[in-house]
Amino acid sequence: MSAPGPTVICADLDRTLIYSAAALALDCADADAPSLLCVELYQGAPQSFMLTDAARCLAEVATRHVLVPTTTRTVEQYQRVQVPGPPPAYAICANGGRLLVDGAVDGDWSTHVDTLLAASAPLAEVRAWFEPAPQFVRTVRVASELFVYAVVERDDLPAGWLAELSEFCLPRGWTVSMQGRKVYCVPERLRKSAAAAEVHRRVGADRMLAAGDSLLDTDLLAAADLAIRPRHGELHDTGWAAPHLTVTQHHGVRAGAEIVDWFAAQ
Repeated sequence: MSAPGPTVICADLDRTLIYSAAALALDCADADAPSLLCVELYQGAPQSFMLTDAARCLAEVATRHVLVPTTTRTVEQYQRVQVPGPPPAYAICANGGRLLVDGAVDGDWSTHVDTLLAASAPLAEVRAWFEPAPQFVRTVRVASELFVYAVVERDDLPAGWLAELSEFCLPRGWTVSMQGRKVYCVPERLRKSAAAAEVHRRVGADRMLAAGDSLLDTDLLAAADLAIRPRHGELHDTGWAAPHLTVTQHHGVRAGAEIVDWFAAQ
């Protein structure tokens, strides 16, 4: 009998493993706050954090399993994050559109993605929907030439604006998701789960664990053998559940620590 293959752990980053200062949700006095480790700098300033104990545990997990950071961030945005432990052999960026192997973009996967997206409406057509940009839209950006996201003033969003955007995008093969102040327009065929399956195939994995908090993580969690999500975020707000899914007891950065502990326990 052959030995079992490795376990692949596909983990979303923002508001799953790592947290901005605004997302920590520590709910305690400063003097009672747990120790935090900065894992990302942006323009020289601390940007994202983990609990120090969670970072130590994640580094240990990464020595025993194939830890795959799996993010909607672009490659450049991902490279700002110092993932605890050895440098990941694989990372999934741009919502599955870019696969990093030993830190370099895998050209074969990028070509495969381009073929998949040929069936969707062109990116320029979706980008043009935001012109002229209304006042509550602070900026509109194109990520990796694959999808569009807008940074908005959430409190100023008119009723029905998101529904109108979805009605435009869905017939064109694009999906709409909102996380924090960002509204994402992503081709329906651009999925984290597809890139995760490719990593699974390449390493000959025996099983896959996954974690995520947003609607863009739904397909990844559904495809995993076991999955976990925090008690916050889009998936929590919609009540998304599945037989193989665990939901953390905590929210905020403590949920991130709970997710790491869950990985270690598997």
